Parts: sequence; structure tokens; C-alpha cells
Amino acid sequence: MDKALITKIELHKLSVPLKEPFIISLGPIYSADNVVVVVHTETGITGWGECSPFMSINGESADTALVVAKYFEKIWIGKDALQIEDRVNELDSIIYGNNSVKSAFDMALYDIAAQVAGLPLYQYLGGSKSKVIETDYTVSVGDATKMAADALKIKQAGFPVIKVKIGKGGASDVERIRAIREAVGYEIPLRVDANQGWGFEEAITTLKALAPFNIQHCEEPLPRWAFMQLPEIRRQSPVRIMSDETCCDHNDVQRLIDLKACDLINIKLGKSGGIFKALKMIRLAEAYDIKIQIGAFLESRIAMTAFAHLALSSDQIIYFDFDTALMFSEDPVEGGMIYKENGVIEVPEEAGIGARLKNK
Repeated sequence: MDKALITKIELHKLSVPLKEPFIISLGPIYSADNVVVVVHTETGITGWGECSPFMSINGESADTALVVAKYFEKIWIGKDALQIEDRVNELDSIIYGNNSVKSAFDMALYDIAAQVAGLPLYQYLGGSKSKVIETDYTVSVGDATKMAADALKIKQAGFPVIKVKIGKGGASDVERIRAIREAVGYEIPLRVDANQGWGFEEAITTLKALAPFNIQHCEEPLPRWAFMQLPEIRRQSPVRIMSDETCCDHNDVQRLIDLKACDLINIKLGKSGGIFKALKMIRLAEAYDIKIQIGAFLESRIAMTAFAHLALSSDQIIYFDFDTALMFSEDPVEGGMIYKENGVIEVPEEAGIGARLKNK
């Protein structure tokens, strides 16, 4: 059996200002502060991984991720990169949580494994290019007039779906969506994300008020700790409910299924800890016929390319939220997926993930 023993691990802090602040109910974001992991092997094959820690969601920052990464580096040197399950279990044995930085290490392993197999990652994961990946583009939460103007720009740019950040007061959110619909019409799909911003009664009232506006789905209406209230929200809501912050790994997926708490799930590698556990989430969704969105935090095109590969691995994955790399003031990546017209994403055919930092 092939082996790819790990000889060296590089860690890079990547900080890129955004073109303009990205504002969600949890607060404004001004830059992407990420960590890139480069795993070298004795075969000469190098694996690339990246995470975008999000303090208010996964409790990590780029600085904490770099500290924890040093622990991971110590135990992986000399180990076989192709034994992915063993390597992932080692990370979990060292420290609880820290799924963002774990995902970068996991991603690098899959990059190596797919390169050893001589396959693009999507094929290594059993996928095919049987569908077109089209990303949405997101409107930050704020003044309704500005949100409507931003939504119109997104429509005019040719994106097939508009995602809208809300969760800053239910009545105000309804007016925000009303203003957007008046600006863009009713043909283009809208999906909304409350980012845990509503209370129970507020969520029910707001979702019912949003019914006339043809909303594709609503992500995370309640605080993550209130997941026991999601089944009743789902029962009363005319808008389909997508679990995001309440859905981090396969254990969460099973819990949500048992509770009948959501219609859809949003998988992000920075929540799941990487591809290995995300695949378990996908298998559960397939078994229960739950449709999936693959989402992102503020990753560059390194991780975003891995997300796009993963999106090709299952027919259950039908929604794609890959817009944040377009918000960067500069692109630090060479290779990788290409953003084409009308939100279409082209996934590379080279072995592995196919993306890396420039000049590294």
C-alpha cells in the first residue's frame, strides 16, 4: 500500500481586507483573517489546507488557530498522510473543538490523497461534474434602501440567487425584504440568513410575514442553544428552515433529524472539522433525503476550491454559497476554481484540490 509520510508542516497567516465591510447580525467583518496549512511529504507531494476562524461561531481566531496548529504539527511529523481517519482522530484526541483549524489540516490530507490517486478531489470523493455549480451573492444587513440597491447590483451582475443577511429585528427584516423585492422583482430567488438573530415568537411572526416574498429558505432563525424550539418553528413556518450554526457535525445532523427540526442543512468544513466528518454528514442527509447547502466563512479560493469539489460529491448538495472570496480586495491564490459569468464556478481538473498560495 502507498504511504506518504509527513516530513514538514508550514503554517501561514493570511489577512486580506474586504472591499467593504461584510455585516451580519453577529457584527461587522472588515477582513479575512485565515490560516493556511501546507503539509509536505517524503514523496514530494504537498497538501494545501485553509481555514477561516470565526470567533462568534466556532470560537476561534487566526491567532488561536496558529497556537493549536503547533500541537497538531508535533504529532503528525513522520506519520502517514494517507491514513486520514487515524490522523483526524489524533487531532480530536489532542483537543476538543477547534474545528476550524482541524479542517485546514484535514483538507491538506485530502489534497495529498487525491494527488497520490492522480485524481481531482471531486473524483477522489466519488463525485462527477453532473451539475453546474452556481454561487449566490450576499447582501449585508443594514439600511433597507442600501440593501435594495446592493441586491439590484447583484441581479444586474448576473448572479442566479441573492442571499440576504437579516436577523436585526423581525419587523425591520420584513421591510428589508420588501424593499429588496421592490427593487429586484420576484423572479430571482431570495434566500435569507438570520444568523441566530431572532427569538422564538419573533421568528414565527417574521417567517409568516415573509411568506409573500417567495423566500427559498431561511438559515438559523434562533440562537444555536435553542435548537429544541426549531421543530415548532419549522412546523409553523411557511419558509423552509435550514440549520447552520446548530449543525456542525454528523452528530448534530442525527439530532436534528430525530427532532424533525429542519428541512435543509448547511455544511461548512470550518464547523465539521473537515472533509472526513462532512462526508458523514452527507451520508446521513442522503439516507434521510435532506438537501444540502455547502457554505463558507471567509476563506480564499484555496478552501473555496475544496468546497466546490465537495459540492460535486453528492446529488443531495443543491445549494452553493461560495461568494465570500469575491469580496476580497485582492486574490492571494493561484490555480483553483474560477468564478465565471453569472455565478458559475469552474472546478479544476488537476489532481488534488488544485489551489495554492501565490509565490509559495
